[in-house]
Amino acid sequence: MLTENTIERLRILTESAKYDVSCSSSGTVRRGKPGFVGNTVGGVGICHSFSDDGRCISLLKVMLTNSCMYDCAYCVNRRSNDIPRATLSVSELVEITMEFYRRNYIEGLFLSSGVVRSPDYTMERLVAIVRELRTTQRFYGYIHLKSIPGASQELLSQAGLYADRMSVNIEIPKESSLKLLAPEKDHQSVFQPMKLIQQGVLENKEDRRRFHHAPRFVPAGQSTQMIVGATKETDRDILTMSSMLYTQPTMRRVYYSGYISVNTYDARLPVLKQPPLVRENRLYQADWLLRFYQYKVEEIVDEQHPDLDLEIDPKLSWALRHPEFFPVDVNTADYETLLRVPGLGVKSAVTIVNSRRFGRLTSFDLKRIGVVMKKAKYFITCHELSSPLPGSIRSVNELQPERVRQLLVSPQERKLAEKEKQLTLDLEP
Repeated sequence: MLTENTIERLRILTESAKYDVSCSSSGTVRRGKPGFVGNTVGGVGICHSFSDDGRCISLLKVMLTNSCMYDCAYCVNRRSNDIPRATLSVSELVEITMEFYRRNYIEGLFLSSGVVRSPDYTMERLVAIVRELRTTQRFYGYIHLKSIPGASQELLSQAGLYADRMSVNIEIPKESSLKLLAPEKDHQSVFQPMKLIQQGVLENKEDRRRFHHAPRFVPAGQSTQMIVGATKETDRDILTMSSMLYTQPTMRRVYYSGYISVNTYDARLPVLKQPPLVRENRLYQADWLLRFYQYKVEEIVDEQHPDLDLEIDPKLSWALRHPEFFPVDVNTADYETLLRVPGLGVKSAVTIVNSRRFGRLTSFDLKRIGVVMKKAKYFITCHELSSPLPGSIRSVNELQPERVRQLLVSPQERKLAEKEKQLTLDLEP
């Protein structure tokens, strides 16, 4: 039975958990069975996100406690902050999760915690919660568990048997900046649990090849988060770290969180009028290029352009900097070349390659496939687009990149970018 006191503590702890954005679709399938509660079919279990079949899904995103022994400058739950503190017991959090699921409020659990007493003490309580849900309550829904930096390998190994996904947040891409804002932390305390989880996943895959009924270990892999705008790191620094993480076989997603000025009294932090949301969005777009479009970090950002262009997406920015690559003939270009064309996605590139076996494609065909012709028409040729007749579309080389940029950037995008450039950035050490 949920009492008024329990609900109030729950309100405090869900409010404290809202700044962690590193939750995503489960990426695993745990089908419901007779005698068990819930399932993760179709990636079910994510807070206000979308599953593979387009459904909006949710989970209970909560902290075990918002008390913390650390004093990280960027964290709202730092020990020096005078905020309402709350803690739930293991049995209370298990009861809340099951009660919310039965009422159809949630489809899974995202569980994190502040660090109290020691990393092992906190991690032990988190493990107790997920173990109780899986074994006693027979809960089969999605569980995303935050790993506590510094926790022992034994506890991480136990947690991995019950959680679908685990994550450890890097927060700051450069250790020097992390030491400035969080002197009690270092990158080693983050990378060590990442390596242990990765090792457990790879060993479990080998076990499952030999023993079909061996229990799965973190089947949905890992994720992490970096804060954007709290320190002087460029987008190049952030994307270089992301690229390195994606070389690890168990890393599924890197999340980017625009810094919110929650501790304005700390002189080490910038004073921002609003979070850098446009920059955050551009980083997600660049991240997509790294993961699915075969781009390298140095192609997206380099020494001359260490930060992403706020007015245009990274793919269009690369295309405008390399007009010699265009125009691309969609009827002859290979798949990798098509991926470089603004307005073409992975699915449309695959469809083009498959469709042109049956005949030459026209701009009408491309629209039906889903190509964004407003962008793509300046970078491609196909049948009538390559016609020398008056009125035909001119390519980026004929119009010049700056003119194409003017045609494609809307006044609203330009206004948002200009507004974000004017944010106050007071980054004194």
